Amino acid sequence: MDAQTQIELEAAAFRRLQKHLMEERTDAQNIDMMNLAGFCRNCLSRWYQEAANERGIEMSKDEGREAFYGMPFSEWKEKYQTEASPEAKAAFDKSH
Repeated sequence: MDAQTQIELEAAAFRRLQKHLMEERTDAQNIDMMNLAGFCRNCLSRWYQEAANERGIEMSKDEGREAFYGMPFSEWKEKYQTEASPEAKAAFDKSH
């Protein structure tokens, strides 16, 4: 496989993950993802922002989140984020 094809496949996989998290599993809360996998949507948006910044593209944290979430983060939180359970908060505090 050539390098360009690999990049295109990796980008397609990323877009599929993004779609899955943003459209198909809005019920999966970030704190639960952090507790189970050690990363969440916010991590992915930060990695996106960092990749842009490394390439000389100025992108703020909020711009990175909006690029990943497809909407302002405040709108996402209002639509989909629920209050974390005491157990989820305790697990997060213990692991982070």
